[in-house]
Amino acid sequence: MRQWTIDAFTSCAFGGNPACVLEPLDAWPEDAWMQRLATENAAGATAFLTRTAAPDRFGLRWFTPATEVPLCGHATLAAAHALAQELGAPGGSFRFETRSGQLGAQARGAAYELSLPVPPFRRIAAPPGLARALGAEPSEVWEAPYLIALFDAAEAIATLRPQQPDLMAISLAHGGQGNVGVAAIAAAASGFDVVDRFFAAGYGIEEDAATGSFHAILTPLLARRLGIDLLRFRQASPRGAELTGRLEGDRAIIGGRAVTVAESRLCGPARPLR
Repeated sequence: MRQWTIDAFTSCAFGGNPACVLEPLDAWPEDAWMQRLATENAAGATAFLTRTAAPDRFGLRWFTPATEVPLCGHATLAAAHALAQELGAPGGSFRFETRSGQLGAQARGAAYELSLPVPPFRRIAAPPGLARALGAEPSEVWEAPYLIALFDAAEAIATLRPQQPDLMAISLAHGGQGNVGVAAIAAAASGFDVVDRFFAAGYGIEEDAATGSFHAILTPLLARRLGIDLLRFRQASPRGAELTGRLEGDRAIIGGRAVTVAESRLCGPARPLR
């Protein structure tokens, strides 16, 4: 079985967020085997694909090194890149059946656009201890599948030094799956509209390098506020990532590039090691 390591939401190798993508299989391997492979890969996520009767439709699941996750944008983009560029799938348009419903991916020149669901979100009072856990006081807090903290100054985003156990506990208490995203309007000269970071202790990752599903919430949250149809995001992780976001009906269209950095071949069958 072949596997590719693909950096997503970047135009250069070793940027964005790495994902490993296994070539499509006829049926799902055992869950324990998929988790062990994801742990072995130690990438942001490992994407597993299964074939269907339709050549452009696939089953898709994602595992971080610690757990299976319900939605992973960067590994979905990496899966589309693997199908289009490494396997030569025609058309450049794909549908994925996932735990979060059907997702779409479309090649757009050198980039890809993902069609992701927009989950419910609502503004809440800042939970006790959140400012201390983040290292700064947010101006707004929103509750969604991820807890979201907005700041008035972009400079504050880079200086955050979060206390991960406390952040995870606060997020879990507010429906946030143990993860917290932070964002601010970017400086006018930066070339971006929004700068953000994502702390994913709930998924076993202290800071995620690029998070498509987070931007599916930021896009509707900030697009109307800024009066912009197409948002340009800079995820200010140590690796750095660049994404775009726009609304299309009730979906968030999240765009970005991807780069293949390695191809490997797995030895052994798709079953747990004893």
